Formats: sequence, structure tokens, C-alpha cells
Amino acid sequence: MRKPGPYQFRPARLKDMPMVSAWQALPHVARWWDDDPVYDAADLADRRVSQWIVAVDGTPFGYLQDYDVHGWTDHHFSHLPPGARGIDQFIGPADMLGQGHGPGFIAQRMGDLFDAGAPVIAIDPHPDNTRAIAAYARVGFRKLGAPRQTRWGLILPMAAHRHPV
Repeated sequence: MRKPGPYQFRPARLKDMPMVSAWQALPHVARWWDDDPVYDAADLADRRVSQWIVAVDGTPFGYLQDYDVHGWTDHHFSHLPPGARGIDQFIGPADMLGQGHGPGFIAQRMGDLFDAGAPVIAIDPHPDNTRAIAAYARVGFRKLGAPRQTRWGLILPMAAHRHPV
């Protein structure tokens, strides 16, 4: 059994939307995320996606969603094995960047997902987002191929395996 990590993940709620929307509008987030709301009431009810507010020492600073890659018939990760999860996330306040929080909370959530039985976790950063790609590589993600266009935009497919191959 793994030791609990320093990050707390609580389910996102509608009352968090003003905070998440403010984070999403910040230049370091807006550059990589479109301006559509991250979620609404229908999204929160969607059983394919788990949406989380990430905190450290009780202070919220990030958003993370993990999802069933088989929940959409044409998803670019649908070739992965049953139980595979995809993740997306961002850090809100700029003063939380560059402190190792990104790789830290991603690794902690990956551990939770692997413990729950996920054989593979996939992520799809924009190919120009070198900061994110380096953070993902630090926690075990490897490229699955060349960048490609999807209905969600241009991505670099990456994955981490429960039992590295």
C-alpha cells in the first residue's frame, strides 16, 4: 500500500466554477486550454469523467480530470486496453508554477488510478507545450507516436503503464 501523498483531490462542484474559470483565463492556462468552461452541471453528472479540485495543505490550486478513454467511440486513445484512463489538468495560480506541484499531484493521482486497476494512463498535451511534456516524462509518460490532429485539437499522444513495458 502506498503512503498518502501531500495533495488532496476533492470532487469538483458547481460552486468551484468561478475559481476554475478565473484560473482558466490566466495566460499560462489560456495558452493551452480553450475558453469553453471546463465543466457545467451536465459535465459533473457525466460518469465517464471524474473531475477534481487539487489542493495542497487545504489550499486549492489546480484542476484535474480523469476519464474513461473508451467513453467516446472515436477517441484517439480508444486503442488502449480496457480500464485505461486519460487525464488533463492545469495549475491555476502562477505562483504555484515551477515548484514541482504538477509532477507531484499528477504522480499521486496516477498512483490512485493504478491502484484502482488502470493498466495505462494516457495524456495528450499540445506538442508545443514543452514544459508540460517534460513534467509528464518525469512521472513516467512516454510518447506513443507523432503529433496528430484530433477533434480536441493538435496533440502529442503519451502514456504511462502500470507495469512499464
